Amino acid sequence: MGRLTGGDPSLLRRINSAVVLRALRGTDEPPTLTLTDLAHATGLSRPTVEGVVEGLADAGLVAEDTQGGGDARRGRPARRFRFCSEAGHLLGVEIGPHRVAAVLADLTGRTTSTMARPVAEDAEAGRRLEHVRTLVADLLRRAGVARTSLRAVGVGSPGIVEADGRVRLGTALPGWTGLPLGDRLRRSFRCPVLVENDANAAALAEHWKGAAAGSDDVVFVLAGLSPGAGSLIGGRLHRGFGGAAGEIGALHLLGREATPERLLSTTGEPLHPLDEEAVARVFELAREGDLRATEAVGRFIRRLVHDVAALVLALDPELVVVGGWASGLDGVLDPLRHELERYCLRPPRVALSELGEAAVATGALRLAVDHLEERLFAVEGTTVGG
Repeated sequence: MGRLTGGDPSLLRRINSAVVLRALRGTDEPPTLTLTDLAHATGLSRPTVEGVVEGLADAGLVAEDTQGGGDARRGRPARRFRFCSEAGHLLGVEIGPHRVAAVLADLTGRTTSTMARPVAEDAEAGRRLEHVRTLVADLLRRAGVARTSLRAVGVGSPGIVEADGRVRLGTALPGWTGLPLGDRLRRSFRCPVLVENDANAAALAEHWKGAAAGSDDVVFVLAGLSPGAGSLIGGRLHRGFGGAAGEIGALHLLGREATPERLLSTTGEPLHPLDEEAVARVFELAREGDLRATEAVGRFIRRLVHDVAALVLALDPELVVVGGWASGLDGVLDPLRHELERYCLRPPRVALSELGEAAVATGALRLAVDHLEERLFAVEGTTVGG
């Protein structure tokens, strides 16, 4: 691409297109606007807006709203235009120890269909990915959406994930360490595939649609096989230099061999199988007054607090959101608040996840939405909608 100057007409067209498209796409429910509305909203002249809208319509991103009314002008209603949210689709995928899930959305990020299926904990990597492919195919078939309609796919996965989608370290899933997850999944799609750590994805989801909406400094704790956390600083995801930020589950490797299956044991033997149902049963027994279960829950919460406090002291978040197993377990919040008050100089607010088990897939969808917006509103490189 050649050097652009302030008077470069192609640059001006891209800027104008991005401005008009942003006004039409909106932030929640896309509006329908007249050319005059768009001129007021963007500060562009009406003839300029008209030319931009024509170009966006040719690209399939804008259409005339034939259902709307509008202000009458000279006896005729004004033409109104809308963003074509149906011009493509976005997909968010969760790959977890016990299930795979997917969320399908239009180009505004509005969910249109979801699907989830169980996966065996010991499924090897190839088999697990086959479950993902089958799930996506069935979801698209049920929704009546062609695979070619997908504009971007986001994926949330356990482990330390590098920028290209390779899992540098992943102990929660068999055969996951070193897996070129992004490359393997890109073979199934004709659009960009973005892979992120599951706790990071869940943090994005809670900030977008959950308990952290309106808070820009957030720690999201995913309490699972190995506790992990995602952090937002100033509203932006903090991944760290190598993508390992928030791997609080590694703290037991530093001389603290208190793994979750031992912490939650009521028999002296490691809890097996270590899954959501087994953990929920331990918490239920504790509520019923079982002494060993009460002690196990206390150990689990103290360990969780120790891990979370390390992040809170380092990052000073406004809010800590607890998800994973703990989001469905009563009695976690008050002990966590109490212990954080003991450990932390400025205790944050603490809340349970509002998205529950949908958090990771929803965050993966947010990755796809962000990628689309970068392309739609870009003013350097390819044309808008390319």
